[in-house]
Amino acid sequence: MQQIDKTAGVARTTAALLILAASHAAAQSDGLDEICGDCAFEKFASCGGFLEGATVDPDGTLWVVDLLSGNLLSVTEGGQCDVRANTGGEPNGAKFHRDGRLFVADKVLGIVAYDPGTDSMATIMDTYRAERLRGTNDLVFDADGGLYFTEPYGSSATHPTGRVFYLPPGEDAAPVVAAENLAFPNGVAVTPNGSNIYIGEFAKKHLLSAPAVGSPDIFDIPNVFARTVGGIGPDGMAFDEDGNLYVAIFQGGAVDVVAPDGRHRGTMMLPEDSGTFVTNLAFHDGWLYVTEASVGEIWRVRVSKAGLPLFHQAD
Repeated sequence: MQQIDKTAGVARTTAALLILAASHAAAQSDGLDEICGDCAFEKFASCGGFLEGATVDPDGTLWVVDLLSGNLLSVTEGGQCDVRANTGGEPNGAKFHRDGRLFVADKVLGIVAYDPGTDSMATIMDTYRAERLRGTNDLVFDADGGLYFTEPYGSSATHPTGRVFYLPPGEDAAPVVAAENLAFPNGVAVTPNGSNIYIGEFAKKHLLSAPAVGSPDIFDIPNVFARTVGGIGPDGMAFDEDGNLYVAIFQGGAVDVVAPDGRHRGTMMLPEDSGTFVTNLAFHDGWLYVTEASVGEIWRVRVSKAGLPLFHQAD
């Protein structure tokens, strides 16, 4: 009798866990149904190279960078990839400034800016306190035109020496360290209200929330906002208009979607025959564009949410 009771108890527990898992899966699916329906990706372009830095210029043209060749490319609606410039280094992240320049986080050169109007390249920052930057990765402007950028190289889960910098707006502005002692800080995004920055700690597979530079909230301490699913860890990030955060999952072949409260809403999976090195993403005109670096392709998926306007897109 005791064995029968034990077996029945195990069966009830198993059934309860299955029901809980099914409910959880349904909740995840419902979360993405509102955003992208069946979330079916389509291939937009094949540029080759190690693609990163997806961003859209003021005219609505998608730009990407190639870490391996140093190229900066624009991509037409028909999927044609045109080389526009070369940094001479290893470009990672990219964002447009309101003045039309493309700011690039380059692993070798630091922060550089390319002006499409004059076809010129300028160094914005390559040292900090007389020390060469250790390799920059991603960047984002805040509402004032200040620039956050990550410096992950040389850091890891067992050697957390990565940093995030903030370069205030203005010609003579001095950079400050916004966060340090991080395990390969990769992607970075500014929250919709500008009070916090989210940092993808790639080597620890989570998203860190830290107060924005100059935040008056003394009780806002750095904390783990969310954890990512699959792959090695989080790469590029972007907010939609409702405050949902979309996170590229490197070697996961996916984009995680995180609700404003930190709840994992679901995962958009690229097709099985695509590469898994998802690196960056950008919203434009009803689409979410995603760069994949192992094959050098750009994918896109229809979404019901517009992207949160970036610095160069805000009114």
